[in-house]
Amino acid sequence: MVGLQNRNDDFLQSIIKNKNDIYEVYFSWGDFANGRNNQIRSAQYTAWEMQQWQVLALGQLRDAGIPLNILFNANCYGSDSQSRAFFEKIGNTVDYIKNSFGLQSVTTTSPLIAKFFKNNFEDIEVRASVNMEIGTVQGMEYIAPYFDSYYMRREYNRDFDKIAELKGWCDANGKKLFMLANSGCLNFCSAHNFHDNLVAHESEISKMDNAYNFAGICHEYLKNPDNYAKLIENTNFVRPEDMGKYEPYFVAAKLATRVHKTPSMVLESYIRGKYSGDMLRLLEPAHSIYPYVIENGEPLQLKKINTDIYTNADINTEEGKQ
Repeated sequence: MVGLQNRNDDFLQSIIKNKNDIYEVYFSWGDFANGRNNQIRSAQYTAWEMQQWQVLALGQLRDAGIPLNILFNANCYGSDSQSRAFFEKIGNTVDYIKNSFGLQSVTTTSPLIAKFFKNNFEDIEVRASVNMEIGTVQGMEYIAPYFDSYYMRREYNRDFDKIAELKGWCDANGKKLFMLANSGCLNFCSAHNFHDNLVAHESEISKMDNAYNFAGICHEYLKNPDNYAKLIENTNFVRPEDMGKYEPYFVAAKLATRVHKTPSMVLESYIRGKYSGDMLRLLEPAHSIYPYVIENGEPLQLKKINTDIYTNADINTEEGKQ
């Protein structure tokens, strides 16, 4: 599963070219808050131009026979969380998308949005977002009336005993299990929910005279080189080469691509099941700890680049740093 990246024609064509390997394309719509930045905000294009491109892109995906998943996965909807007008807006939006392009599923963090879909769109699968951090059978049981499927908490990606336990419950209860493969987030990040709340309210926050900028605790953490050696065990990504081990447990794997600088590289690496280079470049966020890299291999290794092989021009570019 890959996330649509607005006004990225090359990535759109890469998705269509690889349609036989795509389970779903997920996307946010318009000005709805979601788990990433506003997909219709741009310094280069108007919101109307951004939305128009997305309409054309969804049409191409529909024509290619690729199923679609809409995101209502913001961590907070503020005063809209329970409002009648908000749910009317969701209903009108989903009616339009479903009738125009088809819609296989919805991913949400809100039990109320999930309930709304259950009551009004019985043919659309309702999936619990990875942002809900569900990693126990109890966590799935509590919301089972509202959800058909679950993203497993990313921190358990390398715990096959836990995965088997969750898979067993899903099988016994007619539910589906999904995973996120290429997260660059730190495990059990204490500031994750705070950061997700900021993203949900970014439109309001951007209009304020802000005293601080918050880019994520992970960026602060990685300013200290002493933390580099712990980065592999403190993250949860899965190498493209290892994805076959997960096929018995998960219906499909999500790739975070909506704000990645090179999403086609991510998609094609996981389709091939092979990648050579710094694993951090496949992740979202794609951290750089230059001149160190996490070299893909078995086992993964933290290595320092021999900077003598680069020219000063190479080192001073973003590509050189990666």
